[in-house]
Amino acid sequence: MTDDITFAVLGTGGIGRRTLEVSQHKDGVTPVVACDRNGIAVDHDGLDVDELLDATEGNIASEERYDDKAGAGDTTGNDGGPVTDGGTAVKQHGEDAGVVASAQAEPTDSPIQDVIDETVAEGVDAVLLALPNLEHDFIPNVAERFADAGYDGVVVDVLKRSRVIELLDEREAMFRDAGMTFVCGAGATPGFLTGAAALAAQSFVDVESVDIWWGVGLKSGYEDNRGTVREDIAHLDGYDIETAREMTEAEIEALVDEHDGRFEFHDMEHADDVLLERAGVCDAADVSVGGVLDVHQDEKPTTTTVEVTGTTFDGETATNTFELGDATSMEANVNGPALGYMRRGVEMNRDGRAGVFGPAELMPGF
Repeated sequence: MTDDITFAVLGTGGIGRRTLEVSQHKDGVTPVVACDRNGIAVDHDGLDVDELLDATEGNIASEERYDDKAGAGDTTGNDGGPVTDGGTAVKQHGEDAGVVASAQAEPTDSPIQDVIDETVAEGVDAVLLALPNLEHDFIPNVAERFADAGYDGVVVDVLKRSRVIELLDEREAMFRDAGMTFVCGAGATPGFLTGAAALAAQSFVDVESVDIWWGVGLKSGYEDNRGTVREDIAHLDGYDIETAREMTEAEIEALVDEHDGRFEFHDMEHADDVLLERAGVCDAADVSVGGVLDVHQDEKPTTTTVEVTGTTFDGETATNTFELGDATSMEANVNGPALGYMRRGVEMNRDGRAGVFGPAELMPGF
């Protein structure tokens, strides 16, 4: 059993907020630092998660760009005033938005550096990077900053882009030298669906294909997860990371209306492919990822499945299928595994294993 784990959350949009919430239902994990682009909350005895979430409900400092200068890179197209979410809550922008509304928080112009300083100085066990992933090198560069500062704990992300894995692998020697353990793609997909595919592949001597098909209903969490929706839009035909990053909120809303709130994706550039290849399961070209996102309902628009087709030792061809229950939410399937992979990463780190690891290479802890 791993001793209690302290962790920081870098980014408190939808994924970060839900990680804090889910952590209250996991034994032995204590959030001690949380930040967004405007503020940082610190309590090394354990944050008051309920107060933090209540204070920031409907008041999230979300931006398409997330850097260390408050106000920099604002591409929302708003004038800094409040923006309603359709009549229920007010989504604030500017220096008073987000974490600074909590009594536990202080404003900052350098949130990333502040988290780095806190984790290094206080020996925080792990950091979850819950940041927008709209530039391929952003997450790797943030991880590099932790290593440069001498952080020797665990960093976990829930990134979705295949090209990012190569950038992380290029930095693996640096992470090892620092004693840092990086667990990449540790959400749902990539994440525990990638791990499910690796397990299902054990029936075969040759894997012909891995097909991941996901369904997410996001009506109640749309406001908190606009960054995730923006990332998904980058996978649509005719869009890419650059165009999605530069879209205003109004343009995204218009696109949502054009699709009646329902987006269908095929052949996504998800990191499942390279993560399965680096684990020796199959070639990246044999992996396909797609799914359906509906921001007008909470019910899943389609059942999430993983299908692994291969040939057994005795020459038979078969398909192993893993299916998620439709009642499990995106938050349950992303944040629960992220904390599980964090736990396993800490165990490895305490055993002296540093470097870059994918979800197909290790099992999450419960």
